[in-house]
Amino acid sequence: MAMSKEELKAAILDKAMKSPKPQLYVKDFYACDPDAKPRDVKNAANDLVKEGKMTFWSSGSTTMYAAKGRAKDEESRGT
Repeated sequence: MAMSKEELKAAILDKAMKSPKPQLYVKDFYACDPDAKPRDVKNAANDLVKEGKMTFWSSGSTTMYAAKGRAKDEESRGT
């Protein structure tokens, strides 16, 4: 049974905060709820961006997601 949207958003945010990589692809969040459809996972991640808890990060060729402040922290360290 799939998680509720709020549970899914909490799981996505938790994964974004604890991941060794500061930026993640939307597919990296699919494991947060294997029963959820990919579109539901993407919508939940986009909702987190709208709420200001996550941000989009672009490498120039692809768009990724990052927890608010994590991508900026990596840039300021020069890594």
